[in-house]
Amino acid sequence: MSTSKKSTSKIIIAAVIVLATMGYLAFTGVRDNKSYYVTINELQAMGNKAYARHLRVAGNVAPGSIHRTGTFVDFELLEQNHTLKVSYKGVEPPPDTFKDDAQALAVGTYGKDGVFHATQLQAKCASKYAPAKPATPTAAAAALPADFKK
Repeated sequence: MSTSKKSTSKIIIAAVIVLATMGYLAFTGVRDNKSYYVTINELQAMGNKAYARHLRVAGNVAPGSIHRTGTFVDFELLEQNHTLKVSYKGVEPPPDTFKDDAQALAVGTYGKDGVFHATQLQAKCASKYAPAKPATPTAAAAALPADFKK
């Protein structure tokens, strides 16, 4: 075999190894960072599958269930008469909108202890994002000057 053929085959082999390594790393990175959105009812019905997956669960924060310890928070999520205990131990403190009755999204894993162990937490205040209430006809009429009420 000539010297040019040997160097060409070495380059091809090196390129195949690099591409295969990059493909493997991309595949495992996507697989490990993938999180499934489930409802509380679906989570509780998943059985053993729930313990092996990275999940996202949403619901409303149960009033009076928030217990803070520094940046860690234990609370309960409510969704259609189903409850889920959540323990948040993330790097960031919970958002300012995280309060009783706020909508919250927890990202993490479900433990065999029946508690959802969240590493990320998002919340929005329901009243802040609710549509404005329309004015009632009597309130609108009361705001009119006396000349227009006749």
